[in-house]
Amino acid sequence: MFLGTPQVALPSLEGLIGSRHEVVAVVTQPDRGRGRGRKPSPSPVGQRALSAGIPLLRSEAVGDRETVEALNELRPDLGVVVAFGQFIPKQVRTLPRLGYLINGHASLLPHYRGASPIAQAILDGQQYTGVSVMRVERAMDAGPVALARSIKIGDTETTGELTLRLSNLAAELLLEAVEAIAEKTIQWTEQDHARASIAPKISRADGRIDWCLNTAECVRQVNAMAPKPGAFTPLAEANAGELKILRAGFYSEAADQKPAKPPRPGDLRLADHDGAPPLRIGTADGWLVPLEVQRPGGKVMDPAAFLRGYPLGEGNLLGRTASHENKQGEQG
Repeated sequence: MFLGTPQVALPSLEGLIGSRHEVVAVVTQPDRGRGRGRKPSPSPVGQRALSAGIPLLRSEAVGDRETVEALNELRPDLGVVVAFGQFIPKQVRTLPRLGYLINGHASLLPHYRGASPIAQAILDGQQYTGVSVMRVERAMDAGPVALARSIKIGDTETTGELTLRLSNLAAELLLEAVEAIAEKTIQWTEQDHARASIAPKISRADGRIDWCLNTAECVRQVNAMAPKPGAFTPLAEANAGELKILRAGFYSEAADQKPAKPPRPGDLRLADHDGAPPLRIGTADGWLVPLEVQRPGGKVMDPAAFLRGYPLGEGNLLGRTASHENKQGEQG
């Protein structure tokens, strides 16, 4: 049986459908309002199950009597979980004939247990992350691990891009694990719980950029928050709203360029010489270069296209942050 909900779970489901193993049931979240009209429709995993003719259970609580009875009738040997989105009670975890479920978690356990392992790895400046295949237990992401594989994080890779790569890696590893379970060659290793770290759920508030941080921290924040909830900064002009930055990189002046005046945190600088980016923003120690920007309700654009429709004033400071205000207060 397969338990999953969003788009990122589809590669794993597709891998199992295309394998020699039979998917006897798919369990997913109930239909939700989606699209512009918010018309209720199945989750991406639910839609794929329907198109494949696999029995689909849309459960508000996977441990309810109706769902458990339906799964018992289907007599699964094993359960595979990817981004399901609900707590799975013991009666479901132990329901398969083999007595357990496996999960593909997007980190190298025991690091980054929790809801946002991909974004947290980018925020922390990690060079590598990966996928771990573990047994599902009551404690969050704490079960023994059978397989783990790492990949390098790109310099300006966003959470959305890294999620796609990791979802494909999870599909490969989960199928490898299912084969090993079928052949009775699987080996489980307990995690070193003393080395565990947590990746808490990301909220919109985590996306507000503090320009008093250094450039590397600001760049990591932008890329970690993309595409959702998105890093943002209030614009300085009254009632101007805010600017979302959905990808960012670094700026360093060419060796033959006259050094520019050091920026103030949040200082806007437009292209002032050949080779300069259309827009750069001051941080505590240099310049961040926005690569993709967006106004609320607008399209994602490159900065040059954005500035043609929404000119920003040279030298204007972007919205103040709490840390900036605190520093100003400390200085009197």
